[in-house]
Amino acid sequence: MCGAELHALPDGVQRVAQVLQDANHPHAPLMLEGAARTAQEAADGLGVQLGQIAKSVIFKRKEDGVTVLVVTSGDRRVDEKKVAALVGKIGRADPDFVKAQTGFSIGGVSPVAHLNPPVTLLDQDLWRFDVVWAAAGHPHGVFQLQPEDLKRLTGAPVADVVQILSEASA
Repeated sequence: MCGAELHALPDGVQRVAQVLQDANHPHAPLMLEGAARTAQEAADGLGVQLGQIAKSVIFKRKEDGVTVLVVTSGDRRVDEKKVAALVGKIGRADPDFVKAQTGFSIGGVSPVAHLNPPVTLLDQDLWRFDVVWAAAGHPHGVFQLQPEDLKRLTGAPVADVVQILSEASA
């Protein structure tokens, strides 16, 4: 990438592309024809397993209003009690909070390039896969990476943050 192609992308995708480029990440964002607002839509659009989608789930820490980002496998559900044990009590984040804090709309929240750096946790279950895909700042934007790239790009710890499978499928 030379940088000129970034200007044809939506603003959020441009921010993500710049962060990836600055980090020498080998994969630039791709724009899918169909929306990838959900992990299932992204998996279907890419022809990959649902678990290979690194979905970004935003919470609001109750104590101080700080954004908490949990990046989890698309086939898992976040266990809010496990997250709270690691970062403090959390609550749901509404779309306005998500947009104001991250710069992204729900359905396109990237794990990188947030307007305000969040407290971030990475789901250990992402390491089941050699390749995962994350949102790139727009409901049609995604980028490819390995779980270790996610750790390198975010600086976040890897943790057990999901419901056990019997709970997740219930």
